[in-house]
Amino acid sequence: MPSKLSPEDQARVDRVINSGIHRTERKPFRIKTLFFGLILLLTGMSLLSYAIAWYHGVV
Repeated sequence: MPSKLSPEDQARVDRVINSGIHRTERKPFRIKTLFFGLILLLTGMSLLSYAIAWYHGVV
């Protein structure tokens, strides 16, 4: 796809994008935290649905 910007404008855009002000330091991605959080959420939802079913006499 051809650029709609002139070469001068594209050079300015590239300079701004590559400057350090638009970079953020991020913590490393922790897959174990995501996995255990997901397991905890699913367990909690399962227990809640079981409690609702028990309250209504389904179980």
